[in-house]
Amino acid sequence: MVSVAPTKFILPDLVSDCPYPLHINRHRKQVTTETKRWLFKGDNMEGKMRVKYHGLKCGTLSAMVYPKAAYPQLRVCNDFLTYLFHLDNLSDDMDNRGTMTTADVVMNSLYHPGQYQSPLLLRLANNTGSYWKRLISTASPGTQQRFMETLDFFFQSVTEQAHDRQESAIPDLESYIALRRDTSGCKTSFVLIEYANNLDIPDEVMEHPLIRSLNEAANDLVTWSNDIFSYNVEQSKGDTHNMIPVIMNHHSLDLQPAVDFSIDRFMNDRAQLPSWGPEIDRQVKIYIDGLEDWMVGSLHWSFESERYFGKGGRHVKKTRVINLLPKHA
Repeated sequence: MVSVAPTKFILPDLVSDCPYPLHINRHRKQVTTETKRWLFKGDNMEGKMRVKYHGLKCGTLSAMVYPKAAYPQLRVCNDFLTYLFHLDNLSDDMDNRGTMTTADVVMNSLYHPGQYQSPLLLRLANNTGSYWKRLISTASPGTQQRFMETLDFFFQSVTEQAHDRQESAIPDLESYIALRRDTSGCKTSFVLIEYANNLDIPDEVMEHPLIRSLNEAANDLVTWSNDIFSYNVEQSKGDTHNMIPVIMNHHSLDLQPAVDFSIDRFMNDRAQLPSWGPEIDRQVKIYIDGLEDWMVGSLHWSFESERYFGKGGRHVKKTRVINLLPKHA
């Protein structure tokens, strides 16, 4: 009997399963306009990049995941997320040498603000210096250090991802999960919860095993759901850096229980948090609320953006039916 390749699949109902309320920052329209002006400053970029920017709707994502941020902080967060998506798009077309060059420019711009100049990627260096100068004006020293460390992890992981892509390698499940937590950019984006809410949480609190576990659970939910949403485009290009082919290759667990487990893990960890005194507890609560905003906000944004489902996101959100794209030669 000849097997017929599937032509569609049904998305798990991730939005209904996420128990957290959605909030949207009132500065959404303003930061969207200003970030666009910043991104295209001194440049008449047209065509694909400009269309991608409008379809991305990153201002909506920022407003959903940093809903309580004041305008200056939300603006920096939106500039960074827009820039991060741009880096992600660039890295998709790079080999590991290209990603290492990009990493050198970005990280040197952070470690040597106002001093480092790159003749290779001047625009990238200038954009990095721009948002970093604004961020460090109010971010705590701990927040600044965590931002640089996690962004460094991001670049190390996308370099490894580029190597895997060149080799058409499918990693084992455990290795993939660990790598994906870095390639997602979530670690740096979660650091911005501290910045967006003017928090100054001590390092020993942020490194507590339960806080680290909460970060992992939130990261897994955001990245695994992102893998589900992006699978259609990625399978058409033969990209294997996605949870679905990894699971299919290893005949492992279903994705819906995996995502449900992340939510259960998050709730259990939050219920067991110790006390560090009234002021630190207040800040920790704001930070963990921010992780919840990231989980629910990223889910809703995925159907508003054109990144995964084109202009049909709201229809897909309602029907959950995905028609598989043909594979590119």
